[in-house]
Amino acid sequence: MKVSLIVSDLSGGGSVRAFLLAQVFKKLSYDVEIVGFLFGKELYAIPPDNIPIISIAGKNYPEFLPVAITALNKIDGDIIYAVKPKPTSFGISLIRKLQTKRPVFLDMDDWELSWYGGSEWKYNPNLKQFARDIFKKNGELRYPDHPLYLKWLESLVSRADALTIDTQFLKKRFGGVYLPNGKDTSLFNPDQYDPEASRVRYNLSGYRILMFPGAPRPHKGVEDVLIALEHLNEPDLRLVIVGGSPYDNYDEQLKEKWGHWIIQLPRLPVEVMPEVLAAAHIVVVPQRDTIVARAQFPLKLTDGMAMAKPILSTHVGDIPEILGDTGYLVDAEAPEQIAEKIQLIFQNLDYANAQGRKSRERCIKYYSTDTMAVIISDVIASL
Repeated sequence: MKVSLIVSDLSGGGSVRAFLLAQVFKKLSYDVEIVGFLFGKELYAIPPDNIPIISIAGKNYPEFLPVAITALNKIDGDIIYAVKPKPTSFGISLIRKLQTKRPVFLDMDDWELSWYGGSEWKYNPNLKQFARDIFKKNGELRYPDHPLYLKWLESLVSRADALTIDTQFLKKRFGGVYLPNGKDTSLFNPDQYDPEASRVRYNLSGYRILMFPGAPRPHKGVEDVLIALEHLNEPDLRLVIVGGSPYDNYDEQLKEKWGHWIIQLPRLPVEVMPEVLAAAHIVVVPQRDTIVARAQFPLKLTDGMAMAKPILSTHVGDIPEILGDTGYLVDAEAPEQIAEKIQLIFQNLDYANAQGRKSRERCIKYYSTDTMAVIISDVIASL
């Protein structure tokens, strides 16, 4: 059988979850393709080598309509799996279901309306503004994934033949089957890497490394770690950011204020990430307590867990449950607590590394791609 994964924007974060799902289906010996629009200049993440990707240039309405027809004609999987309830993924998938009678799965790894204020968001324009939003070249309603359309698509979630979600927040709101953001624990295996050799390779020798292996955004709390480093003022501490934000100039804002504490590495393929993570002494996931963060399962958690690293995170959303008793947790937006935990970890590094090994065991049991494969198999079998 073949699975078509439909991605709303390959230059956005949803592509990461799509690549993960593709790897899980590969484990199950399915043929997999990813069909997605590209609204930005480049892919958000570097895709795995063995996954074919059909990229279609995204356009605003009304030019989007012929582009959508092109996408529809490319989708030929026996199962259509939409990533995110957006018109450009779930909407397209439902139309393809009408054409082919093939089942549509929907995956939600985020609450899309949370980026616009959640349930409080309303669209109440006057007639003049409504006309502008439709007819002006850059009118808001010309954007295919405008929050008004997201709201409409959320009302159609029940039309999916199966729904998978990755947080308890989403499960309470939409139902569905819990499918965590897992990790390939055979690829992310610390026994295959020498931490000091990794630090030499990436010019990190001589530093005590706190690593944030993802794209910084305000709700992810990287600023709180940098404030903590400023407070500690210990010259061999560094925060290593792997990749960066493709959305705006937030990286540059961080470096302008705290650049002396930051080392930034470029975006790297998933196959290279275990070697990079091996260089970390601590993986930091300092989520702030926002509605956006509560709806998310941070992939960086399973990065650190799989690589048996001490993880410093916050009491936000599902994070305490994911880590169990294996991580170091502080309150959200509490740089002074982060500073205390950093000191505690380095003062008791052997114990912290033992906690990291327990974290890896937990990851293998609950948050591996093998576990995801079992869940997806059960979902397919239930149809």
